[in-house]
Order: sequence, then structure tokens, then C-alpha cells
Amino acid sequence: MQKLIFTALIIAGFIPAQTSSADETVTLDTMEVKGRATDLLGVASSASQGVIEQAKLKYRPLARAGELVEVVPGALATQHSGSGKANQFFLRGFNLDHGTDFSAMVDGVPMNMPSHAHGQGYLDLNSVIPELVDHIDYGKGPYYADAGDFSSAGYSRIHTMRSLPKGLLKFTGGEFGYYRTLLADSTKIGSGELLAAGEFNAYNGVWKQPEDLGKYNGMLRYTQDNKDWGLSVNAKAYHSSWNATNQIPERAIDSGTLDLYGSMDPSDGGDSSRYSLSGNAWSRGDNYKNDFNVYAVYYDLNLYSNPTGFLDYPEQGDQVHQTERRVVSGGNGEHTWFSKWFGIDVDNSLGLQIRHDEVIGAALNHTEQRRIFQTVRQDDISETSVALYLKNQVQWLEKFRSISGLRADFLDVNVNSLTLAANSGQRNASLLSPKLSLIFGPWADNEVFVNLGYGHHSNDARGATLRVNPVNGDPAESVSPLVRSRGGEIGVRSQFIRGLNSTLALWWMQVNSELIFVGDASTTEPSGRSERHGLEWSNYYQVNDSLMLDADLSFSKARYVGVPRELNHITNSVGRVISAGAVVQLPFHTFTTLRLRHFGDIPLNDSGSFTAGDTTLVNWGFGYQHKDLKLELDLFNLLGSKSSDTAYAYTSRLQGEAADGVDGILRHPVEPRMLRLTGSIRF
Repeated sequence: MQKLIFTALIIAGFIPAQTSSADETVTLDTMEVKGRATDLLGVASSASQGVIEQAKLKYRPLARAGELVEVVPGALATQHSGSGKANQFFLRGFNLDHGTDFSAMVDGVPMNMPSHAHGQGYLDLNSVIPELVDHIDYGKGPYYADAGDFSSAGYSRIHTMRSLPKGLLKFTGGEFGYYRTLLADSTKIGSGELLAAGEFNAYNGVWKQPEDLGKYNGMLRYTQDNKDWGLSVNAKAYHSSWNATNQIPERAIDSGTLDLYGSMDPSDGGDSSRYSLSGNAWSRGDNYKNDFNVYAVYYDLNLYSNPTGFLDYPEQGDQVHQTERRVVSGGNGEHTWFSKWFGIDVDNSLGLQIRHDEVIGAALNHTEQRRIFQTVRQDDISETSVALYLKNQVQWLEKFRSISGLRADFLDVNVNSLTLAANSGQRNASLLSPKLSLIFGPWADNEVFVNLGYGHHSNDARGATLRVNPVNGDPAESVSPLVRSRGGEIGVRSQFIRGLNSTLALWWMQVNSELIFVGDASTTEPSGRSERHGLEWSNYYQVNDSLMLDADLSFSKARYVGVPRELNHITNSVGRVISAGAVVQLPFHTFTTLRLRHFGDIPLNDSGSFTAGDTTLVNWGFGYQHKDLKLELDLFNLLGSKSSDTAYAYTSRLQGEAADGVDGILRHPVEPRMLRLTGSIRF
């Protein structure tokens, strides 16, 4: 596979990929990164594209690493299980489950997992160390030629630091057995910089069954930066184990059968590892730019969860074990020419992306207290995706430019079923996705965008070769390996008021087949065609040197197409997300922060008769920072909310209930008010 990648990139003429550090000029094409204060006029291709840098993150208390996604305006990260499991993500009316239509990359390495044991596009960001994030690029909608699978709702590209001005030692202690230590430093070796970091996190949690989380993260990065060319090598290691605390029936909480922080099955939990090695390189001249990276990843997961209690197996319980091991290898390359056609500035880019997943023993087992008593199915999967894209940007007039693109995606999947030979097979598919962005302005620091584009997500390879239902032996219908999406957006970006960056976007999207969470299988399955539209208003205001404000409002409506109106609600689509925050610099080297997060308008079934209710969380922080010392006090869930972090509606059964179970809401509450103290020192 690696030989194929290198050969293809050499033929295409690609040379290496650019990464960034905190003090250099980087690109959305070319810009100085200043977080959401960054001047993107004349640079961004849509109103919903942006960048966040570390200076913005350092005042943002994070209860979990997955909340890095929430820097994307309108995005939401929640949890319905243990801290070691991937978060639930929501954006633009999508229940992304664990990443079905939102892609993420870290230093050019894709994080989403196709044909995953737990759910398609599984996205686990627990291996990211927030303090070492240099900046995050993001975009929403299917308008970007270089964004492929799982990017219909949006994408996030996380870039880590190349070096540290000083070493960092950080320790956090908090209620409910929370402890976290981070040690990071960099040193000059030859003409480059070597950055090394290690993180340990332990947490018992608020639950009746202690989480017993043990999380380990390590990172080594060597970088050479020679102004017009450079390279870096990244080695990362992650492992965690935990006890899970999945959603429980609301009726059991109301009756007192289960505590709000109780569990239907205390043996739920899991462990996961991820080890990666990647290389990035880049070069740039007066009339060209080259970016290139290659990567290899080893990943494994063991996940035990019981979403339905004792519905299917009244004696043993319905716990399922989802497990897999996989090796991922691939690379990305892009070459850009800067030229003039008849006196008009024209940029042309050619890109190639290759990825291969070798999934070993992806299995679904029925278990009791983590002991297997039945294997539903087990498969080995080979999945290869190749994408070629062209992008053209033309500055037609001083106040008008266009960005057009064409992306070709090819997918080949091969499934070897170890439990039912009839479900083995090979499928392939291809899609062409045109993109177009028209940008008008800026006039008086205001810019107008019109964006159109096609995108896609892939389906699980096992669904593409399915012929027989592995549970009951009935004939089953296979699904298309690739599913088309399409969308459009009209937006405005304004910096007319000094210090205020504001964007407004009106968007629409259609997906040919929806991926939804299925409670009794604890996985995602395809359903019908869907349509969404919404409005987003994002604001970042640097009032003065002492006060920074931000506020993001996102409203959306998500419905199935071609079904009766009374049955067209898309389950777990979040219709309203509001976040706001303030950072105030106080006298005597102190500061304080206040953040609000609100989400609601969430139907839990297709009729809308069950809803999740609204959730509002307020976090407060106070700190002291002077020279190399920083002390912080963070109070999460200041108002003591007991609302749902995530909720579902389906049939479940507790012991003693009717054999056919009870339809109703199952919920996972937000964690209660808790205090954490952090001390860090630079050395």
C-alpha cells in the first residue's frame, strides 16, 4: 500500500505538506492566525469557514477533549457512555452519532473510521492533547474540493504545535476522583525542533459504578522549518480503559428504581488504543505551493454496552461486545500553481488522497458480564478509497472572485465474513462531486458568499455486501457503498465594526440516505432520504484589551423526504444550539471566564411525540497568570443542571417488566456541579 501511495504521488508531481506553528503565517490560503479574530476577508471561501488558535483555547475550560469540536460555531459534543468512548457530535441538524457526516484530521491524519465495529465514521478525539493544539481550521457544508468522506455537514483540521517556547508542567485535581498531569517540552536538535509530551488522566466520575478511567497519551514530533520548505515527523500513542455509564430509562429514574447516575449494566465499558506515525513536508515558491503527508495507524477497540437491558435475553441481559483491530495507511498531496491569465490572478490546485483500511476481526458478540455467549457476526474488511480533485480560483474583478472544484471519489470494499459466507463479497463505487463558490466584495469590510456543492458519505462495507440477516437468516438488502449529498449556502462575513468578526449563513442540504443510531444494535444503520435547512449567526468581539465576547446561534430543521408529515422527524437531530462566552482580564494578573451552552428542539422518534427537552450549562472560571505561573479554578455546571446530555427513545426492559418491554425515553444526564483546580508552570 505504501508503495502505491508513493508511486502515485510521484507521478502526480507532489512534494510535501505544510503544517504550522504558533508564530508563523499559515494558510486557509495565506493568513496570520489570530483565532476567531483572524482577518479572513478575501481569504475564506464561505461564511461558515474559519480558524481557531491556541490563544482562544487557553481560556476555554474543557471538561473533555472532544469539546474541541465545539469551537466550530453550532457544533455540539456530548457523551452517553464512559469518558474513554468517543463523544456524540451534532452539527447543522445532524445527529452525527460519532462522526457520520463530520470529518476530522489531526496533522493530516484522518480520525474517522469507516466500517467501524461500533458505528460508521466513528470519531474518537481522546488522543488529542488540547494544550498542544496550535490551531483548528474548520468549514461547514459540502463546498470544499479537498474535503471528502464524512464531510457533508463539515470538517475540522487540527494542527499541533511544532515547538514550545518553554517547557510545560500542568496538574489538575478535582471532585469525583479527577486527576490529570501533562508534561511537555521541546529542544533544538540539529537544524530542527523535537517536541515531546506525555499526558495521564484518571477519573472515577459521578456515577454509582465508578468509571475507573485510565488514559495515557504520548507524542513525539520533530520539525525542520527552512522558510520556503520544511518537514516534520509525528509519532503518537494513546490508550485508555474505562467503565461505561450508558443511558438508562427515564421511567426507572422517576420511580426510583435507578438513581439518576445509575446503570442498567455495571459491567459495561471498554478499552481502546491508537498508535500512529506520520510525516508531513511542504515547499513554497513565488508561483507554486506543495503539500504532502503520509501516515500509518494501528487502532483497536473493545466496547461493552447494554442499551436495552433485558429485552432480548431476559436471563443474561442484552449486553453486546463490539470489537475490532485495524491498520490504516495512506497519504495526501496537493500542488498549487499561482499564475496570471490575461492579467487575471488564477490559482489552480491538483490534489490526490489515498487511504486503505485493513480491519481485522470486526465482531458483534452477545455477552454477559463481558463474557461472550454468542457471536452474531465477525468479518475481516479491506477498504480502499482514492480521491482526485481539481480546484480553480480566479480573481475576475477587484470585488469578485470564484472558486470552482471537481472531486472524483473511488471506493473499493472487500468483506470476508467469518461467520456467514453468504455475506462475503466485493463492491466498488465512484462519485463525481462538483463545487462552486462565488465571493463578492469586500465592501466596507463586508463580504458576500454563494456556495453550492455535492458531497458524500460512505456506508459500512458489511452493509454493502449483505445478503443474509445474520440474526435470523432472512434475506437482506445491501446498501450503496457511497451516498450522495448536496447543499447550498448564502452567507455574509462582516468586520465593519472594529474588533467584531461576525458571520451570517442561510443554508440547505439534502442527503440521499440518512445514517441513524439504532439502540438495540448499538450501531448506525441507513434509513431514508433527508432534507435540512437552517440559519447560523456567529460573533467574536474583542471589545478592548481586557474584554473578549463571543456568541454563536444555530437553528436548523431536519426532516425525512417522501414520508407523511406526522412521521418525518429525524431522530436526535438538534434544532437549536446556542453558545456564548466572555473572558475578562482583571487587575493583579487575574482573569475570569464565563461560558454558556444551550441546546434543544430534539425529537427522539419520527413522530416527534418523544423529545429530549432543553439543556443549559454554565461554566465559570477564575485564574491567576504571571510570568511562568498559572493557577486556575474551574466550576463546571455552575447552575447544577440535571438535564440530559444525550437522550434516546426506543424499547427497553428492566427485570420484572413485561416481556415485550416498554417504549420510552432513555437518558444520560449531564454531570453535576464540580470543581477542578489546575496549576501549571513554564520552565
